[in-house]
Amino acid sequence: MASSFAVCRLHMRGRGSLVKCLQRLDTFLLRSIGTNVVAAQAEPTRKDESDEKDGPKSLYAVQTERQEQAERSVLISCNSRTNEKKFLKYLSRHGDIKKHFFYESYGMYAVVEFANRESVTSLLEGAAIPHISHESMVPFKSRLLSLNNLGTVDSPNQQFGQQCQPQTAPPINELIQRLSKEESIDQQITSLTEAYQLTEENSRLRFLVCSLLKDIAAAYFPECTIRPFGSSVNGFGKLGCDLDMFLDLDGISGRNVKMPKSGLSLEYQMKRANSERAVTQSILSVIGECVDQFGAGCVGVQKILNARCPLVRFAHQPSGFQCDLTANNRVAMKSTELLYLYGELDQRVRCLVFTVRCWARAHGITSSIPGAWITNFSLTVMVLFFLQKRSPPIIPTLDQLRDLAGPADKSVIEGNDCTFVSDFSKIPLHRNTETLEQLLHGFFEFYGTFAFSSMSINIRK
Repeated sequence: MASSFAVCRLHMRGRGSLVKCLQRLDTFLLRSIGTNVVAAQAEPTRKDESDEKDGPKSLYAVQTERQEQAERSVLISCNSRTNEKKFLKYLSRHGDIKKHFFYESYGMYAVVEFANRESVTSLLEGAAIPHISHESMVPFKSRLLSLNNLGTVDSPNQQFGQQCQPQTAPPINELIQRLSKEESIDQQITSLTEAYQLTEENSRLRFLVCSLLKDIAAAYFPECTIRPFGSSVNGFGKLGCDLDMFLDLDGISGRNVKMPKSGLSLEYQMKRANSERAVTQSILSVIGECVDQFGAGCVGVQKILNARCPLVRFAHQPSGFQCDLTANNRVAMKSTELLYLYGELDQRVRCLVFTVRCWARAHGITSSIPGAWITNFSLTVMVLFFLQKRSPPIIPTLDQLRDLAGPADKSVIEGNDCTFVSDFSKIPLHRNTETLEQLLHGFFEFYGTFAFSSMSINIRK
């Protein structure tokens, strides 16, 4: 779960133990730190000219594009011996296929994106209910399908198998071997980031799972949206990370209808609860029950409604994701947008975050088990603060981003000012040419001598 956007000051204790951890650096990451590297080596980390000309897309634009792709997509369970050419030819009867890929998770699956939604409708109209006793079958239709190969004899020379896209990060030993083949620290850091960050296919699959869950929630709230947030979309997600989802009801029509000053008007009759939290708990309780009873592939459903942020937790077996569904969590959405913005401003930001996180996990400084560990979010904030303190700075402070904001960027959530600029073209950047190796060395040197007992980390100022 994303940490609160409002908490921008990170106070740290136990300086001695942290410094000891910082001093035990992996040799595969810091093999040649301290060597002179020409500034030209920073070039591969910069955006190419076409990217700089067009500029990065806003998080809203990226999410909209991904959601549209997901609405045109289906998820199909298929046999590992499925012939890809025949598979695509069969599906093409319903319309043009824009994108497809295969992956493994409790069996073989295929994600297929059509050029338009009508093709998905046509495909679903031709799908059958499984031929078993109808009394024991919940007739809930979704875009999660199974492919059958009935009465077909494959020729002896027929080619089977598909190239599966990885959905999890490589083991640490495999990663070390991969990094040891690189010729410089900069190349190692870039290679590590490429191995760990979410792929195009994995990102598509995350939005498709959200879309499948939205189909369930739409039975009660037809105009709702389920959006991924946190590591799934902020650019700092590692392959295999959890899928955090947000049930967004703000788009329901009727909220902003202007009532006439006189005459007749209509409004919906609705139930009232004691508080907004009670409303959130009621909604998640019902949606959680539906996911448990009707959501194909959704197992281990837990309704954790008394948590600080109520949620429904479950595993989605077809995708392999551990999922957390929340509602009314606008602070986390804004936090996601901020981290996405910082990651898009300079490619070195993500590279350094992935490297520090990998080092921290290898040394047991972070853990997937709840406890007294520093979190990945806190590590990311440490990296951001360090990059703000470079001379010249690589990224601006949050206050500077707020000062650049326009009227449309104004955002106050639960009394917290979450305003910052969303237009990348308005953000001036200093020309800092430090290499990734220099920055990694500088990060450990910076925090190795940081006065944790008397100072704090504040990315706002």
